[in-house]
Amino acid sequence: MSSFLISFLFFLFPAAGQGQGVSDLFPPQPLHVHSSALVELPGGDLLCAWFAGSGERQADDVRILGARRHRGGSWSAPFLMADTPDHPDCNPVLFVDRDSTLHLFWVVVRAHRWEASLLKHRISHDYHREGAPRWSWQDEILLQPGDTFAAVICTRFRQMAGPDLAWAEYAPPYEELIHRAALDPIKRTMGWMTRTLPLQLSSGRILLPLYSDGYNLSLVAISDDGGRRWRASLPIVGRGNVQPALVQKDDGTLVAWMRDNGDAPGRIMVAESKDDGFTWSAARKTGLPNPGSSVALTTLANGHWVMVYNDTEAGRHSLAVSLSTDEGASWCCTRHLERTPPGKGSFSYPTVIQSRDGKIHITYSCDLGEQGETIRHASLDEKWIRKGDHKP
Repeated sequence: MSSFLISFLFFLFPAAGQGQGVSDLFPPQPLHVHSSALVELPGGDLLCAWFAGSGERQADDVRILGARRHRGGSWSAPFLMADTPDHPDCNPVLFVDRDSTLHLFWVVVRAHRWEASLLKHRISHDYHREGAPRWSWQDEILLQPGDTFAAVICTRFRQMAGPDLAWAEYAPPYEELIHRAALDPIKRTMGWMTRTLPLQLSSGRILLPLYSDGYNLSLVAISDDGGRRWRASLPIVGRGNVQPALVQKDDGTLVAWMRDNGDAPGRIMVAESKDDGFTWSAARKTGLPNPGSSVALTTLANGHWVMVYNDTEAGRHSLAVSLSTDEGASWCCTRHLERTPPGKGSFSYPTVIQSRDGKIHITYSCDLGEQGETIRHASLDEKWIRKGDHKP
């Protein structure tokens, strides 16, 4: 996708004005736009990033685009955030750490295969001006899960209830195939992908949630030096638990809420860590439906949790926002951002944050079929959720 094409599209379709409620960053357009990330900058601007191109992993014109919104203003025209020539760039994640450093994480898809993706990272301290941040440093994140990686996978599968999964009568069981791949020291270094927001602990440790379409499970990249060096946690093992969204309880327990890419019924999956993200319990299904789509969570300033997710077992035509006042033990209120008949729209891959003024901001992919695709932004507060349109 050329710079001329970007400019031409947004000359025809200027950025939409942003007020209260829900609006689009730009009018629906023919390019594939997906997997947005959102962050509030120290000056109060919102910065959003997403990938755009003629497809996903098999389209080499896919790049990371971004836009910013001044407080109380409108979204800017999109600008380029990252581009690896002749390779798809996907799944951007934005994060501002406690030193006010802006981080961009994303994956470069190699050989058109998710499981061969390369994890990339760049930082900026010069991001207050219009347009894209000025990047000062960039590197690849190369993780080396050790032999314990395979051992934990084997142990966790034995701990999980339920029968072993098999694809066919003559095929090896699912767990056996995953464990066999985990013994390969090359395979376990490859294909770790971003999707959900990092979490910084009180110690300064940064946790970057990652997942693998090859292993169909997750882990966390851990940095104790501001993102210069990273090491892999032990895996978060389950049957299809990917794209972990992290929150922390008052007692320090970390909880990963995950998309379900496994066996029916489709349910949001959870796992916990008691040691700041290094070891994790086996993933288990909750009672909340999931159609194989990403979920997003954030902790509000008052300690309540907000989750955004597709509350169906099939299809992404319904996008819900739920509130928990007891750290995820229950979800007291649910209200919908989007709800259409199946096949009449797709609303997915949300990111949710709370800005310093108390507003809850959500961005998500919006596919309106023949009308085109866009990234949609919602601005709301806890009172809006509490009004609810049904009980989960």
